[in-house]
Amino acid sequence: MKFRTLKKLIRKKNASRRKLRLRLALAAGGITAIIGAMSAFTVCRVKQNFGRGGYPDRRFSNQKRYDPDYRSTHSRAEVRFRSGKNTLHGFIYGMENTAPKGLLVFAHGITVGHESYINQLMWFADHNWRVFAYDATGSAASEGAGTVGLVQSALDLDKALSYAETDDRLKDLPVYLLGHSWGGYAVCAVLNFGHNSRIRAAASLSGYADPNEMMMLGTERNVGKAGARIFAPYVNGYNISKFGKNWKLSAIDGINRSGLPVLVIHGEHDDYVDINKVSIYSKREKITNPKAKFYLLRGKYADHFSFFKNDAANDYLQEFYRRRDALMAEYGGNIPDSLHERFVRSFNKRMINSINTNLLELIEKFYNRAAEKEEPSE
Repeated sequence: MKFRTLKKLIRKKNASRRKLRLRLALAAGGITAIIGAMSAFTVCRVKQNFGRGGYPDRRFSNQKRYDPDYRSTHSRAEVRFRSGKNTLHGFIYGMENTAPKGLLVFAHGITVGHESYINQLMWFADHNWRVFAYDATGSAASEGAGTVGLVQSALDLDKALSYAETDDRLKDLPVYLLGHSWGGYAVCAVLNFGHNSRIRAAASLSGYADPNEMMMLGTERNVGKAGARIFAPYVNGYNISKFGKNWKLSAIDGINRSGLPVLVIHGEHDDYVDINKVSIYSKREKITNPKAKFYLLRGKYADHFSFFKNDAANDYLQEFYRRRDALMAEYGGNIPDSLHERFVRSFNKRMINSINTNLLELIEKFYNRAAEKEEPSE
């Protein structure tokens, strides 16, 4: 009797153990499935957020482009170079300047291409600079299914500078960097790499300091602070998988490590690259490079992008938006194409594209002082 009872107890214990193992296996499988789903969701959303960059439809935009707006007055030469597995397209402007002040290498913002800044680039060409501008990975004329992530702009700029060091039209010129937003980060972060012997100065507009901090701010805007904390490991995992050792590439480290003159410019109303949270400007106390200078843009249009135009152009553009919104409302959000084209053409294209020359003069003066006073450093 005691033996049979003992056998029953053993069978019960074994059954309990099997049930426990099954529960643990199911729980582990569930956790694995959740992790897999969260990872897949993160990758999907990140790819959506970092899709291809380009330009608005010419029919419905008053934005100037090289062709037709500058083609007859400014020459350019196309170049190509590799960044990772993609071929990037770049252009050299200002070849007519036989004794240029230097080589301005420009890095554009995300979701667009370099021609979104064509008015500013042509200003530099007109002021005796040779300009090398390119479309980054996944942008405009360059290859790439998407823009990949926030570190990619620095990696592309690294490859652009490597290319410039081999091109006979560029390699003997002192280099000055200029970038906005995604590119504003790039011109500082690239100073962590090995090009500083040729670079004389850099100017960063609206740049973020840390790609992961900027990424988490974007995640918060999408899913809230609590959701951002949950997704943080998956976002970090995505960045590590894409950028490896460079996934934490810091603009602040680049500024400090280089010892080069760096001008950090940011708009007081910028809430995209939030001036108080993620901007390079907000990290001033962490910048130990004595040659770094900071300039706060003030005024009605000192936001993330509007400051490239002068106030008159921005005022005029507000009227354009007001009337376009009224037209959209009238047609239920779907303006007939022919009417939309006529509406766009009814506005003065030259006025809308009037640039903020005070800003460009400020940047050029900074470059000129660097040319006069600074020696190249490694």
